[in-house]
Amino acid sequence: MIVCHCNAISDHEIRAAVDWMRASDATTLITPGKVYRALGKRPDCGGCLPLFLDTMQGCDSLGVPPQLRGLRQAMTQEKTHEGRRQSHRISQQRAAE
Repeated sequence: MIVCHCNAISDHEIRAAVDWMRASDATTLITPGKVYRALGKRPDCGGCLPLFLDTMQGCDSLGVPPQLRGLRQAMTQEKTHEGRRQSHRISQQRAAE
């Protein structure tokens, strides 16, 4: 099935590109832009993006690399803001006093 009519990209090509990228580097984050580049094409109108993403998500090898799993949870557990303590603002320091 043709997913991107502007570039004539099929669902088979998308799956093959995702599988190839995952096989060549198991830790890479796979994005639609990287898939386009792997196929030697560039996005044009963007109308295909919802179907493009659905096709990518249907790939078994698309999953998040093990090293990056739980990263968001670890970041939200830290109580720092932009590398500073939470009480870096003057108004918060006065309220604590």
